[in-house]
Amino acid sequence: MRVFIRIAILLSAIWCLADPNAASAHAIIVSSSPAAGATVSGDAVAISLHFNSRIDRARSKLTLLAPNGATQALTPAANAPADELKAEATRLSGGAWRLRWQVLSVDGHITRGDIPFIVH
Repeated sequence: MRVFIRIAILLSAIWCLADPNAASAHAIIVSSSPAAGATVSGDAVAISLHFNSRIDRARSKLTLLAPNGATQALTPAANAPADELKAEATRLSGGAWRLRWQVLSVDGHITRGDIPFIVH
C-alpha cells in the first residue's frame, strides 16, 4: 500500500512540474491598459487585460466606475486571445475612474480586482 501512495505523490509532483499552470489556482493580471494609476487623454479608452492563464470570457465581467459613482458595464470583445479581456470605453468625462474586473479562470477559480486610472 505504501508503494502506491509514494507513486501517487511522485506522479502528482511530476504533473505539477510539467505544467506550472496546474499548480496555480487563479488567473493573475500580467499587464493592463490602461495601467493602474495611468493618466489617459480623450473620451475613449481601449481596455486590455492580459492574464497568466486562459479565462472563461463568457463568465467574466468588466465594469467602469465613473468619478460620480455611476457604473457602466462593458462587453468583452469576442475576438480577444484566450488569456485576455479587451473592451472599448467611450464617452468618458475627466476625472478619476476605476475599472473593476472579475474573471473565471478555466480551472474554476474566480479572481477580481480594480484598476484606477485618470481621464484628462
